[in-house]
This record gives sequence, C-alpha cells and structure tokens, in this order.
Amino acid sequence: MVSSLAALARALDAFSRFVGHTTAWLALIMVLVQFLVVVLRYVFGLGFIWMQESIVYMHGLLFMVGAGYTLLMDGHVRVDVFYREASPRRQAIVNLVGSLLFLVPFCALILWVSWDYVMNAWRVMEGSKETSGVQGIYLLKTVILVFAGLVLLQGLSLILRSVLTLAGVEADGAAEQEAAR
Repeated sequence: MVSSLAALARALDAFSRFVGHTTAWLALIMVLVQFLVVVLRYVFGLGFIWMQESIVYMHGLLFMVGAGYTLLMDGHVRVDVFYREASPRRQAIVNLVGSLLFLVPFCALILWVSWDYVMNAWRVMEGSKETSGVQGIYLLKTVILVFAGLVLLQGLSLILRSVLTLAGVEADGAAEQEAAR
C-alpha cells in the first residue's frame, strides 16, 4: 500500500512536471508574438486584434495551467515564517493540514462556483466582442476549471507525500524534487 501511494505521488508529480515544462514554452511564444505585434504596429502600421488578444490568452494559460507545477516546485508564497527552518516532519504536518483545510476546499470551491460560469460560456460559444478577435473566450474560461483540477491533483500529491513523510517512508522527497529541477 505504501509503495502504491508513493508511486501515485510520483506519477502526479511527473504529470505536473510535464504540464509545467510544456506550459513554460508559452512564455517564449508570448514574448515573440508581443514583439511581432509591436514591430507590425510601429514599423508597418498594421494591427491585428486577434494577435493582441492571443497574448492575453497565453498569459492566462501560463499562470493558470502552470499553478500546479508551481505548487510542485514549492514556488507559491508562504506566510509561515517558521516553515523553512522546520524539520521535514514539521513541514509535512504544515503541508498536510494546509492542504486539507485550505487547498482542497479552495479548489473545490473554484470548481463548484465556476462550473455554471464556464458552462454558460460554452452554451453560447462566447467569443470576443471584436469581430476579428479570438472567438474562443469559452475556451479561456475553461482554463478556470483546468486550473482548479491541476492544483487539486498536485495538492493530492502533496498530501500523499506528507503522509508518507509522517509515516517515515519518504523523508527524502525534497531531494527528489530538487534533483528533478
């Protein structure tokens, strides 16, 4: 049972790592598109609304889809000033309690509250107010659900790793994470 929990945590981590590394390419694409928009506008006097809107879409995707990966890499801001100096066992307790009391309910709330919002956008196939804009606002709104799902999956991995650490099984999870970076 313990080995299957550890395997599940590793699989969830690998999935988050894959999603994060893939999503990171959006930063480069976003910079290139922004550069192209500026050159087209100020050198050639051309402007394309769909290109400008695509930058907003990529920006939203970059942060929302990359949030689970950021949780994996422990990149979110922590308020707990004692966490860094704490023992791995105490860190596992903080992660477990924080995930169960705050992270999981927060993700569930986002899924619950945003479901109708996203479904309404799909019903009308909501698009840009601009005729030549990106006609996929419903897709962008779907990323809200993807965000909550990915963070929830990574939260499950964090819970599993915390339980394993508290059980004395996986005390070296931080070393694995550091090696994966």
